[in-house]
Amino acid sequence: MQFHHHGYVSGDPRVQPAAGVGLDRPDELPDEVDVLIVGAGPAGMIAAAQLSHFPDVVTRIVDRRDGRLAIGQADGIQARSVETFQAFGFAGRIAEEAYRITEMCFWHPDPAEPSRIVRGERPPDDPHGISEFPHLIVNQARVLDYFAEYMANSPSRMAPDYGYEFRGLERSDDHVTVTLVRTAGERAGQEKVVRAKYVLGADGARSGVRSAIGCTMQGNSAFHAWGVMDVLAVTDFPDIRLKCAIQSGAGGSILLIPREGGHLFRMYVDLGEIDPDSHHEVRSTTIEQIIARAQAILQPYMLDVRHVAWHSVYEVGHRLTDRFDDVPVAEIGTRTPRVFIAGDACHTHSAKAGQGMNVSMQDGFNLAWKLGYVLSGRSPESLLATYSAERQVVAQNLIDFDKEWSTLMAKTPEELGDPGRLAEFYVRTTEFLFGFMTQYAPSMVVAEPTHQALATGFPVGKRFKSAPVVRVADANPLHLGHQHRADGRWRVYVFADRGADALTTWATWMVGSPVSGDVVDLKVVYQQRHVDVDVAAVPQVFLPRTGPFELVDYERVFATHPDDDIFELRGVDRAGCVVVVRPDQYVAAVLPLHATDELSAFFAQHLLESSTQPVG
Repeated sequence: MQFHHHGYVSGDPRVQPAAGVGLDRPDELPDEVDVLIVGAGPAGMIAAAQLSHFPDVVTRIVDRRDGRLAIGQADGIQARSVETFQAFGFAGRIAEEAYRITEMCFWHPDPAEPSRIVRGERPPDDPHGISEFPHLIVNQARVLDYFAEYMANSPSRMAPDYGYEFRGLERSDDHVTVTLVRTAGERAGQEKVVRAKYVLGADGARSGVRSAIGCTMQGNSAFHAWGVMDVLAVTDFPDIRLKCAIQSGAGGSILLIPREGGHLFRMYVDLGEIDPDSHHEVRSTTIEQIIARAQAILQPYMLDVRHVAWHSVYEVGHRLTDRFDDVPVAEIGTRTPRVFIAGDACHTHSAKAGQGMNVSMQDGFNLAWKLGYVLSGRSPESLLATYSAERQVVAQNLIDFDKEWSTLMAKTPEELGDPGRLAEFYVRTTEFLFGFMTQYAPSMVVAEPTHQALATGFPVGKRFKSAPVVRVADANPLHLGHQHRADGRWRVYVFADRGADALTTWATWMVGSPVSGDVVDLKVVYQQRHVDVDVAAVPQVFLPRTGPFELVDYERVFATHPDDDIFELRGVDRAGCVVVVRPDQYVAAVLPLHATDELSAFFAQHLLESSTQPVG
């Protein structure tokens, strides 16, 4: 974290100076906004948090609740999400209060006595070392709290507008008229009409915004039901504080998820197949019946439930919209989208793979920076079409994965055959479970992987996989990717050639190039140890002046870590290269140091010539 460059800061450095709309933000929801976000869940809140760094963009987020979410249904936090939290500055703090998953235990029927369960496989949660970030369990409400804090501390001083329910919208060529109804306070029941340039519907599985733009959910039900409960209980089951997949000989299974705080845990309890003609009778299953089912599956262990914090019953279904915006498939490319949907409004599936909240947040992150760039005049409107194109494919992959995972979870031991089949699938698909399988196709913001061989460990279209480096100025070892902040800027990582001659030529070109400007954050990584890098010889483009006092920013120059050479770890060519990373942490291009024309051409696709002003 950098501060003091505008003068001494004695307070919390996370609170940034107010700017733009944050200088005089009205408490009352205005009649006209740039972006109206409907729904203060994970997708909506991360979008608002990202847009809060664009202080010249008027963004408001509304929710029908009368205040913050007290308890959420989602709780699984993938490593990819923790990586995202790092960009928003709260990964460390949320990890301290969360439950950390390090192993997963698989329980099967005892071959000698099938009515009893015994422990089988016990693989580590990340057997392949996919991420340096942990896999966490923490209530969705706390995730939203952290995003709300980030928004409040941002230049725009954003905060959710609670107590507004979406009722309808009308779209024109240059704006959207949204009708809301107050749900709380003295004016409950009154209508409020807001005119917005763009609307994001993050209003859940029963999305009114989705219906208003003519999108429908397509898919089917697996005709299998699960009861889920968050409980405090006394038990002699030995792995009660470990994530477990439990299959009983009598039929039925449990997915056990320990919760934060050391005592609470969640159980997804198999309620079995359901009759398609039963008119959802299973939803009337009582908590007592769910507990009794869990007790039967856990035999010979006892389960004495003392308190139920929350419970529900759901039927497994897999549904997806064919688009994530208001442009019909037949009209794609003919007009600009104005209304978007994200999260559960686009895709629904089982909760057992822990993907819902995580994928929803990446929806919001993907769209928000693009809206910010378009509305601040940095990018053309055509950029917005990449949102649906990119995220619809990700959602389809999620649906396909969840069908396989939830089907395996529901199988009886006889149907599975090999008792280790579930554990094998879990280990084999860890990269997907951790949120790292997403790879965006070439577009105006993802280059063709023509030069991928120059940095094989940074696949174009996938998220930038961090690695250890040493900061030259202060000899601090740190992770390169952890310096990426959710401030709306592109990152250009320049990996120096051995003698740094090509680097010097590149840096000379960069000064005054079309790629320069405050929307691009430059960093250089040298092949030498930090003690062998002469700061005086570092090109000035990597030592920029900052603030009213024109102080030198020394935190953009790095060297290899003595134990983990990033060039070796990520397959970076010793001749050097340039790795371009999008504001949402995905690799956009890998280029040779001499390919300055290609670099200019890539940015020219989506950055307008006037895009040199600071983001926020």
